[in-house]
Amino acid sequence: MSFITSMQQRYTTKKYDASKKIESEKIRELQQVLQLSPSSINSQPWKFTFVSDIDTKEQLSKVSWLNTSKVLESDTIVVFNRIDDIALFEKQIEEELPEGAVGYYKEFIKPKPEEEIKAWFNRQVYLALGVFLSACAEMGIDATPMEGIEPENYDKILNNKGYATVVAVAIGYRDDEDFNQPDRKPKSRLAFDKVIETV
Repeated sequence: MSFITSMQQRYTTKKYDASKKIESEKIRELQQVLQLSPSSINSQPWKFTFVSDIDTKEQLSKVSWLNTSKVLESDTIVVFNRIDDIALFEKQIEEELPEGAVGYYKEFIKPKPEEEIKAWFNRQVYLALGVFLSACAEMGIDATPMEGIEPENYDKILNNKGYATVVAVAIGYRDDEDFNQPDRKPKSRLAFDKVIETV
């Protein structure tokens, strides 16, 4: 199957088959995909938490708004966290990045207000999210990106120290009756010529 076909077939899963489990090898591959995700200046201001523990998922489901059933029925919830402690981030890049990358941060990012710096961290996390969803599609794993959650409560439940939840993704295998499957609800996208321009 081509990558384009995989992307045509991926969709936001609304109902999961709780009896179908993702193979541990595939979970490991997805973890490696996230570890390899790109970020500006290779900043990597993130941590990714894979939650399959039933009790923890039950707690998360209660602070996931309309996504409760997806959290409970999916195999795993992947929580995308950005670093929340700027001093911790600066220590990390001093230890891990080359001088040029650190210089870029100090000149262009560090002078900004704290809120803008954290917004920059969030944008890096969304780069990883895009890579992750594409990998899921290619691997035949269904996924539901979820902004409809309570980040602060996710942080409390997961005991996030120095990090803050940005977005979560439920992953697993669709229920045969899921109404949102592309063969029942065709994918809706803007026309190619409206979104693609060649100069």
